[in-house]
Amino acid sequence: MKTTFDVKKGLEDVVVSESSVCFIDGEKGKLLYRGYNINDLAKCSYEEVSYLLIYEKLPTKKELANYNKTLVKKRRLSSRVIRLMHDYCPNTTGMEALRTTVSALVCHDPDVRKVSIADHRKNGIDLIAKFPTIVAAYERIRNGKKPIEPDPKLGHAANFLYMLSGKKPDAVSIKAMDTDFILHAEHGFNASTFSVRVTISTLSDMHSAITSGIGTLKGPLHGGAAQEAWALMKNIKNPDNAEKYIKKSLEKHEKIMGFGHRVYKVYDPRARILKKMAFDLSKSKKNLRWYNISDNVEKTMIKEKNINPNVDFYSSIVYHDLGIPIDLDTPIFAIARISGWIAHALEQYSDNKLIRPKEQYIGPMDSKFVPIEKRK
Repeated sequence: MKTTFDVKKGLEDVVVSESSVCFIDGEKGKLLYRGYNINDLAKCSYEEVSYLLIYEKLPTKKELANYNKTLVKKRRLSSRVIRLMHDYCPNTTGMEALRTTVSALVCHDPDVRKVSIADHRKNGIDLIAKFPTIVAAYERIRNGKKPIEPDPKLGHAANFLYMLSGKKPDAVSIKAMDTDFILHAEHGFNASTFSVRVTISTLSDMHSAITSGIGTLKGPLHGGAAQEAWALMKNIKNPDNAEKYIKKSLEKHEKIMGFGHRVYKVYDPRARILKKMAFDLSKSKKNLRWYNISDNVEKTMIKEKNINPNVDFYSSIVYHDLGIPIDLDTPIFAIARISGWIAHALEQYSDNKLIRPKEQYIGPMDSKFVPIEKRK
């Protein structure tokens, strides 16, 4: 006899745990990290927000200085890890390189296998520091360039931009990258965060949990929307084409990437912040072409379908103006989101129960077994 359950595909609206990390009100467009509104946190540095997520409070100046020192100390990759990245196949993507490298780091530090709260936090912070270095180093390696050593005088966002290009970024560029990191740092029980919590619930190590998160974020239904949004911009080519192009696409029932969100029923609060950042950055670069295209696309989508942009829509403009290859959008997402992943891993571990849901069986019952000699 089959047992019948109320199946919620994709676990939609299923509450699987309590959490104090993030609050989202999709009806009102409200996003809080540890109770703090994202509009206020966007004025901070990524390091402050990362500290908040992991230590459950905003840091004092002294605490932030010590946290920054730890990040700076942990940024560098060993020569063995760099050599490993040189051996990746030429068509290895940034996300694949990040996933493989994080997993390989376990082989170079036996302490990462320790699983106390203190060890999880220590190993997590080590990964926060190393993520930008991994992504930037592999981007240069795959283009035949030598990786650039981290600069201890630069902050998290500035150092990432420096390691990509070898040039010290200007203040507007640093703020844009910092803001993008903050806006992507945390977002509740999304798919990759849930993967992290499932893995840590087995009492596995932090590196394994983060590798699970990277693997989940790699999927096109989770990360990578900025890349699709940028493809849309390039197809439109100039602002005057935007309305006509979008209307024609809608008539064909084509999906407009960068619009709509599974949680937000109103304007994504992160998108509103990033839109202003995209404008400021484009203006500083003296090229508003792509921003104006995106603004016209947004106006058309709201007018025709009453659908608002999500955070990834304006990320594509920011990445372009920062000179970042658009296929790094998901690795950058991971650089930001790791602080949220670690916060959830620590929360899961502190009051752990193995995550093991039920399934609704729909297969055959009482199948008659036939020995292999008699099977036709």
